Amino acid sequence: MEEIIKTSTLDLAQFIELLAAIIIFYSSGKAVFKYIKDNISRSAGFLPNIEIRLNLGKSLAIALELLLGADILKTAIAPSWDEIGKLAAIAALRTALNYFLERDLKNYENKNDPVFQNPNK
Repeated sequence: MEEIIKTSTLDLAQFIELLAAIIIFYSSGKAVFKYIKDNISRSAGFLPNIEIRLNLGKSLAIALELLLGADILKTAIAPSWDEIGKLAAIAALRTALNYFLERDLKNYENKNDPVFQNPNK
């Protein structure tokens, strides 16, 4: 029974990592496509459409959360101190990345800041 749980947990962690990779791949491709389209269609201005950056940032934040969850699942079953230490380092890095990413997203979503106003609206 213990082996079934361990195998199921590891399989679930790999599936969650795959979902995170798909989210990153899809949202990055979508952002590049929209960025190129935006630059071709716009004759003036140097700032890209802020919605592109917001959508990419939100997708990356979700992917980071999924990857952290997958790492927790991997070390949930009989972890060694070495695995716990690695998880702590990975969790600290991903949490810090997510914190700064979300802080940037909140700053960009501030509708009162004229620098970040979308000129297309």
